[in-house]
Amino acid sequence: MTDAIHTAKMLSEALPYLQRFSGAVVVVKFGGNAMGDDAAMAEFARDIVLMRQVGVNPVVVHGGGPMINEMLAKLGIESSFVRGKRVTDKATVQVVEMVLSGLVNKRIVQAIMDAGGRAVGISGKDDDMMVCVPDDPELGFVGRPVEMNVQVLRDLYNAGIIPVVAPVATGMADNETFNVNGDTAAGAIAGALQADRLLLLTDVPGVKNAAGEVMTQITPDEIRQMTADGVISGGMIPKTETALMAIEAGTRAVTIMDGKVPNACLLELFTDHGAGSQIRSTAPRVTPRLKR
Repeated sequence: MTDAIHTAKMLSEALPYLQRFSGAVVVVKFGGNAMGDDAAMAEFARDIVLMRQVGVNPVVVHGGGPMINEMLAKLGIESSFVRGKRVTDKATVQVVEMVLSGLVNKRIVQAIMDAGGRAVGISGKDDDMMVCVPDDPELGFVGRPVEMNVQVLRDLYNAGIIPVVAPVATGMADNETFNVNGDTAAGAIAGALQADRLLLLTDVPGVKNAAGEVMTQITPDEIRQMTADGVISGGMIPKTETALMAIEAGTRAVTIMDGKVPNACLLELFTDHGAGSQIRSTAPRVTPRLKR
């Protein structure tokens, strides 16, 4: 009985958030270690289906770096590197498309279907949704989005279907294929949709300050200053750059959060507690009663 009362109380406290996010577009970047764990995948899928059930329009964008590396090794395709970054040649980009648009994408779609939702897997090439140019000519077919056509995503979620997007894009020339960083793709999609939220699920708890403490609320100006000061460094830089890009394009807020935390998306959207580091330039419409 105690557990039931606690559950009912949590549902009641979630009411303002359920009202706030009804009809909202929430782009979720799924990646990291959780992708390789069946239980974590199933839990993520249930959370996405629950979001859809209560009126949120989730759009899932995924990565798949470890699976790509595994397939390249199986096929005996050796990679070269420039400044520590993999060069994506024609042979590599074919494997990238096969793994991301095939194996990984359909696994996530199946998990959502198994949880009782409706999902369709596509890539950035479908309906010319994401058009890229080379991000760095030395890196080959690594793309930077320059044109976004996201009506296909609206058509899907307006029909009650959860889009699952592989970060593979077309180019300006015929028959070009580009591999796009998953965070970059998610940020570009969130910006093009002017999403209410972009949730970047990672393997870290959030953005840390100089004292090593996770910051729960950050403004874009603080992000820029922390980057200039070297507080934000390494792999966190592209994530915060993605957040700034999405916000500048019209996304209301971006949260960088640990995807290994159980029900991380639900904690962020529907509880007073929240999860990870939220980057936004405006005050929230719903003010939590407790500090994030």
